[in-house]
Amino acid sequence: MKTYKIFLLAVFLFGITSTITAQKSKTTAKSKTVTFYIARHGKTMLNTLDRVQGWSDAPLTPEGIQVAEFLGKGLKGIDFKAAYTSDLGRATQTTNIVLKAKGDKKIPITETEGLRETNFGSYEADLNSKMWGDIAIYLHFKTTEDLFADVKVNGVNEPLKVVKILDKLNMAEDYEQVRTRTQNALRNIAEKEAATGGGNIFIVGHGMAIGTMLSNISGEEVARSHMANASVCKVIYENGKFTVESFGDTSYIEKGKKEL
Repeated sequence: MKTYKIFLLAVFLFGITSTITAQKSKTTAKSKTVTFYIARHGKTMLNTLDRVQGWSDAPLTPEGIQVAEFLGKGLKGIDFKAAYTSDLGRATQTTNIVLKAKGDKKIPITETEGLRETNFGSYEADLNSKMWGDIAIYLHFKTTEDLFADVKVNGVNEPLKVVKILDKLNMAEDYEQVRTRTQNALRNIAEKEAATGGGNIFIVGHGMAIGTMLSNISGEEVARSHMANASVCKVIYENGKFTVESFGDTSYIEKGKKEL
């Protein structure tokens, strides 16, 4: 009987020790820093034609391919643990070009619709001048230039509300929908990568969606400026919080040009 009690005590103590160890391990893993390099895709045919490009898609132009190659060469020296991309073709094409130019052939790539660009509904593939002109009229701006000046100060919240109101397909997203979708996607990735040791993560997405995603992710409104194709935002995730270190940085592209 005495031997049996000792055995039970040993099992009990082993269980407590294992639980504490697991909890410590879990806590340590969650506290690991994740550094995101979030890039906009390369220039596409629809970009060149100045047409609305949200969920509609187009392949990269020769210029778009080249700038993605510049970015890849400019990112050499940064070891990426994994890559994530919007599931739209221009983003996945950019991701593959960048990683090939960088020399990363074995990095796992995950596509996710959560990183997609804003859905502009019936304005998709229409001229940008048509969509922004309609928005300006609806919001009582005299010119689209006046509207754009306001957007630089106040963001795209109101314009996207207008797109949703005017959309004939009932598919357009408003600002909060895009922000919630993209921030959820980024947080899911951050938590997953932090739990497996952290590290550098490469992401390719879209200009307006990235700006919206990062707009208040650090707790205050930031990142209202335009993102050039293949420019990069550096974002740190640590202890459950995000910090935007840079937005729309083109220095990696310039660095890559010098390597040719």
